[in-house]
Amino acid sequence: MNVVALRSLNHDAELIPATDGKIARVAVYDDFASAEPAWRALEQQATLATPYQGYDFLRLWHRHIGAASGVTPCVVVAYDAKGTPLFLWPFGSRRLGSLRVVEFLGGKHANFNMAIWRRDVVAQIGVAELQRVLDRLGARTDLVMLANQPLTWAGCANPFALLPQQYSPSFGHSGALSRDYNAMFEANTSPGTRKKLRRKERLLAGYGEVRFQQAKGPAEISAVLEDFFRQKTARTRAIGLPDFFGDDDVRQFLRAAAETSTAAGEPLIELYTLTVDGVIVATVGGIVADGRFTGMFISIVHGLYAAESPGQQILMHVVRRCCERGLHTFDLGIGEAKYKDLFCPDAEPMFDSYWPLSPAGRRAAVVLRFIAAAKRAIKQRPLLWSMIVKARKLRARLSGAL
Repeated sequence: MNVVALRSLNHDAELIPATDGKIARVAVYDDFASAEPAWRALEQQATLATPYQGYDFLRLWHRHIGAASGVTPCVVVAYDAKGTPLFLWPFGSRRLGSLRVVEFLGGKHANFNMAIWRRDVVAQIGVAELQRVLDRLGARTDLVMLANQPLTWAGCANPFALLPQQYSPSFGHSGALSRDYNAMFEANTSPGTRKKLRRKERLLAGYGEVRFQQAKGPAEISAVLEDFFRQKTARTRAIGLPDFFGDDDVRQFLRAAAETSTAAGEPLIELYTLTVDGVIVATVGGIVADGRFTGMFISIVHGLYAAESPGQQILMHVVRRCCERGLHTFDLGIGEAKYKDLFCPDAEPMFDSYWPLSPAGRRAAVVLRFIAAAKRAIKQRPLLWSMIVKARKLRARLSGAL
């Protein structure tokens, strides 16, 4: 009889019946070093995963952010009889009050969350196999809660959507690219929009020399990020939102990722700037993998140049660069914003999963599902959402005046 060996977090082996004819062993690793061989092997194969599930990205995230916030790796890897990895679930575990919860690694800094699936496994795996592997986490977990998962990715259905799930509060936003940027831009915009954008380009150029460039080298990366942090702090204060880039551990993570190279020799996080006479008026950061640019963050300067929409202008340059590189998809992550409409017309449905593995987990799942559904109901009603945005801005202005 085939068996699945599930290693617990302290690496003691446990034998359970095989989930199907292909999975011969499942391991759960509590450190990145133990999971790295399987992770690297999968990254060299035809897999289904978003750029945020890369080993280097998540290792740096955990080193600078996750570990300090109490997250322990809980990486699930399934192997076949020959010891070849079939899929990897990049999970981390932490305490949420009295609950033990498992989530995707990456936290708020991963726009899209998925497991890493070998493509032939995606076509074959079923609910029973998923559930049996998932159930083995019950000895150490009350609740598995997985947010912001795409229903489909790269033309394939997400296997986790086979299990109970609900729509996420927000959509992902993306658009197809073509080699001919000018033809694509003309096809996707009206004459009035193009006229307006050309006018803003001329007005911005009237302030001085406009340059678009990618940050290279530690000194340049550090300078660009420091400027980005100042812009982002000013913006979040103005609209009454928390500054997710304000903590020093987050800033160290972004610096480390921007200075780390991928196997292709490109930065793990690519940084682009638009400057006017050397003054940074807009910044974009993103990740490239499997022919897709996925934007992580964008910021613009406030004051003198803001009326000329430097955010839209830098996106035009970034998208042109993506077309020249032969990329096929451009996305600006999750969440609704008007500036995304220009190059990301496709709304990608997302889903959340709340899988309880204990009585306490079942009670918590009911509450968390309700909260997520309420957020979605608000965000998908433009009038109601606009009222909340205006209330945040008003509160921020009043706070600043005190």
